[in-house]
Amino acid sequence: MTLYDSVLDKDGVQLTVDDAVATVTLTNPAQRNAQSPALWRALTEAGRALPGSVRVVVLRGEGKSFSAGLDRQAFTPEGFDGEPSFLDMARGPESELDATIAEYQEAFTWWRRNDIVSVAAVQGHAIGAGFQLALACDLRIVAEDVQFAMRETSLGLVPDLTGTHPLVNLVGYARALEICATGRFVYAEEAERTGLANLVVPAGELDAAARDLAGALLAAPRDAVVETKALLSGAVSRGYEEQRIAERAAQGRRLRDLAGITD
Repeated sequence: MTLYDSVLDKDGVQLTVDDAVATVTLTNPAQRNAQSPALWRALTEAGRALPGSVRVVVLRGEGKSFSAGLDRQAFTPEGFDGEPSFLDMARGPESELDATIAEYQEAFTWWRRNDIVSVAAVQGHAIGAGFQLALACDLRIVAEDVQFAMRETSLGLVPDLTGTHPLVNLVGYARALEICATGRFVYAEEAERTGLANLVVPAGELDAAARDLAGALLAAPRDAVVETKALLSGAVSRGYEEQRIAERAAQGRRLRDLAGITD
């Protein structure tokens, strides 16, 4: 691939690749990168289109807002052109509604794959689906003007795009409930203090900070990073003894690999 090779550019999503680093950009700043089913399908396609050489994926949004959340057109009777409206889906069979939501969620699941490390570079508004998209990534760098909010409950809904699990893991049950139930804003200082953000930088330095972090993540051998990510992500569901066993197994694999021993 050539430098900054464009792999995908459709429905408000652009995927470019520079050797081991891929960048996924939300490209509809005029609408504050509002999300739609078409955008979700494009995000899913971007994940499937990643070349095997990619180790780090940076997610960013053009303009002043990372993503202001779901396009409210979804809740109008006409919905989006060529798409069933959310109201029509709600009137259909429950199994079909469940399958449709599962399809939408695919746009948010691939960011946690063990073979990549994903970094969200977040500025301005990250509301609802925008907040959940940032939470889908492994790491988050935020600008000083960031405004996270989970507004689904104000619409009579719940967060359903995979954001609840990482939110609880990062900030704990009580704070997660309070954030979701009130729909309040979480600003940069609180985001960094509670673990939502790994780093806070001035807005003008956000892209550079994401590039620097990507470079740092590439410094270690790929297989060691893959094993470490799997070890840490699984720790949430393991007990202490189970995690000790997992550590030994992972280290054994690394040592055998370094020694050139194949099973």
